[in-house]
Amino acid sequence: MRHEYKTENTCSQLISFELAGNVVSNIEFYGGCNGNLKAISKLLEGATVEEIEKKLLGNTCGRRPTSCTDQLAIAVRKAYDAEKTA
Repeated sequence: MRHEYKTENTCSQLISFELAGNVVSNIEFYGGCNGNLKAISKLLEGATVEEIEKKLLGNTCGRRPTSCTDQLAIAVRKAYDAEKTA
């Protein structure tokens, strides 16, 4: 299922991804550091929610309390939990 997540406190405004069980694919960031976020999307293709959380949750950007990758970890967890309870 395709999910979209509106980010907070980051240069990217939206993250879109597909979730099949706990496996994340087709990650797209809208806004932000284009080259870096495209690379992150490729590196995380096929990763599980748990792997993404383990690697990226809590990652910050500059003085901000979050980052695009931290927001991705939050997004995939929220989507996974929402699918489990639906």
